[in-house]
Amino acid sequence: MKHLGIDFGLKRVGLAVSDPDETMAFPLGVLTRTTREKLFADLREILEREGVERIVIGMPRAPDGGDCLTARQVENFAASLAKATDAPIVFADETLTSAVAEIELRQAGLKGKKLKKALDAQAAVHILNGFLAGSD
Repeated sequence: MKHLGIDFGLKRVGLAVSDPDETMAFPLGVLTRTTREKLFADLREILEREGVERIVIGMPRAPDGGDCLTARQVENFAASLAKATDAPIVFADETLTSAVAEIELRQAGLKGKKLKKALDAQAAVHILNGFLAGSD
């Protein structure tokens, strides 16, 4: 089963896709949000093109474990996405995924605009790999 990992953001949405055997995730790219309609049209096209059967969205947690604005924004995004696709949507913890992704990309020699361009997709890879590791 192929999964689409999503690192949701108000400006950029990072994407990763799993292999069909559900063993690892690969960066798929970043969608820059312009309009809501364009974002969901792009996501529907990617879901179809990649043959995605499940969507995994990173869910942020407040440091104190309570509710946070970003988590509510992710929940609203997921509810809207659920209306645009039949693929089941699940949430996965995204704690520190962006920080770890940034460290990896810097170690790989990326900086500046190249780092910023790759960061959200690499965070999506971590979200998806975390889910895949825990779904055995």
